[in-house]
Amino acid sequence: MDIQELRQRMDEIDSQMLDLYARRMETARVIGAYKRERGLPVTDSQREREMLNRLGDQAGEENEDGVRALFGFLIAQSRTRQLLDGKGASQLGQRIRQAIDQTQPLFPDKAMVACQGVEGAYSQLACVKMFRHPSILYCKTFENVFSAIESGLCRYGVLPIENSLAGSVNSVYDQMISHHCYIVRSVRIRIDHTLLACPGTSESEIREIFSHEQAIQQCSRFLAEHKEWKVTICSNTAAAAKMVAESGRRDAAAISSPACAGQYGLDCLRTEIQNNSNNHTRFICISKEPEIYPGADHTSLMLVLPNRPGSLYELLGRFNANGVNLTKLESRPMPGRDFEFMFYFDIDASVYSPSFARMLEELDVTLEHFSYLGSYSEVL
Repeated sequence: MDIQELRQRMDEIDSQMLDLYARRMETARVIGAYKRERGLPVTDSQREREMLNRLGDQAGEENEDGVRALFGFLIAQSRTRQLLDGKGASQLGQRIRQAIDQTQPLFPDKAMVACQGVEGAYSQLACVKMFRHPSILYCKTFENVFSAIESGLCRYGVLPIENSLAGSVNSVYDQMISHHCYIVRSVRIRIDHTLLACPGTSESEIREIFSHEQAIQQCSRFLAEHKEWKVTICSNTAAAAKMVAESGRRDAAAISSPACAGQYGLDCLRTEIQNNSNNHTRFICISKEPEIYPGADHTSLMLVLPNRPGSLYELLGRFNANGVNLTKLESRPMPGRDFEFMFYFDIDASVYSPSFARMLEELDVTLEHFSYLGSYSEVL
């Protein structure tokens, strides 16, 4: 047989599989109705395990892994069909459609925005990049930023979520779990760490360094050259610069942004002392209610997967089937729960895509813990 004949045979097999898939999903729907009428649970872990074992054995050693993967996906799809039929329309789908309809076509120029830190902090630099004329409320902690949003004191909050060198800002992830806010925009800021000291101070006089813990990590190579220096952690880099300026100490310096030199009247002793010049921090803008502005092509999710083999694989397969580009996957321990993890996903996909919206609704009704964190665009 030539290649065309072989491909025709493959097409015929695929057509038969399509018909069988449709019949399987229809049967799953009927089974779901039967279970609801009799108060039976949708998930039957024992039967699913027995099916996969039986089918894997029948497939033979050469095909066992592929058959287990294929039928694991089919079982998950059948389970989803039963759950969707039983729960009706997803409230998440309605909320997303409502947010799209009610959000203004342009991101606001002016707003009351909460930022952690003081004037000159990188959060403030991110804020003025997102908003042309923001009114900024400075907060002591990340939790205070969330509280300012939830209480209605500020409409928006700006927070760092990850750094290209030091990784995720774990405390913000933890707050995202416990607070109910939505991401409405993001921005990446280039981080240029500088060594700042009071006027007239020389580097040889320095005995103590003040900065944020992430900045300390990002400048570890430079600090390793000065092991005699004591390192003191501050709430953020701008607060460190302010502290050094107010102290008047000639034996102290801050690792901070170049903008803080002019802001607090400090001398810049060294520039670009970070380990890598390609150092960027991603900041998110959050609000109390979902706001989806035109062009939203990023979505962030948090979810807890069932504690069974293959649950993450099934989810990734669903993303792949919907043509979804996954840009970040990270697990975070759930506060107060031993050995249970919340997964955080960043996805590149238009929220206006019907297949993507349908996938979100499926996740909403099939997972025990699912948090939609917002759909948004990133400012360049």
